[in-house]
Amino acid sequence: MVWKTMTLLKRLGTGLCLTALCVLVAPTAKADDWNRKTVITFSGPVEVPGVGAQILPAGTYVFKILDSNSDRHIVQIFNQEETHVFTTILAIPNYRLKATDKTVITFRERPAGQPEALKAWFYPGREWGEQFVYARPRAIQLAIETNEAVLSTPAEITSAPVDDLKAAPVEAVTPKGETVETAQVVEAPPAPVVAVAPVEVASLPKTASNLGLIGLAGMLLLSSGFMLSGYAKKSV
Repeated sequence: MVWKTMTLLKRLGTGLCLTALCVLVAPTAKADDWNRKTVITFSGPVEVPGVGAQILPAGTYVFKILDSNSDRHIVQIFNQEETHVFTTILAIPNYRLKATDKTVITFRERPAGQPEALKAWFYPGREWGEQFVYARPRAIQLAIETNEAVLSTPAEITSAPVDDLKAAPVEAVTPKGETVETAQVVEAPPAPVVAVAPVEVASLPKTASNLGLIGLAGMLLLSSGFMLSGYAKKSV
């Protein structure tokens, strides 16, 4: 009995230790995964959109997700020490068919001598990435230069707070300056496969058969009644 009690106490103690370890470790892992902190080094100048749109010189920067609780995300770019925010960017989730184990940054190719413009950022191991949105006037210029549609917003974002970025309308503009659906720029994820359970077809009640049985049982009861009545008269 004492041995069983000690064994139970040891098991409970081990379980409590594992729980404590999870409580201490899990928040850090979740935080890193949530903000997707990524250190990126650019070998040349790069144009970035958003609140604080500018040309970043070659150097090392830190990308982080500030907010991702809606169908649009907010990305911030910091200096290497994370003491200064260069820009806060509105982004739309974009899908790629195959995730990679490395960070992927894509650019919009520009004419010779001009810095490349930031297009999208994919975090390692994720199919979903961030497609960056430019202010409409700049988006139209980029669309003409790159000959492809660019995500844009007509809202004024030069000094917009984060809440305004979350609510800002997002569209896409073509090299002709036409507004098109964002689906022409952002790759939608494949439709999920929905498993359909087999449907059981209920058989119809055999009404005719049941009535025949009921009728037959009634005739047998009547016959039995007549026989008993006759027998009773003879006995008298």
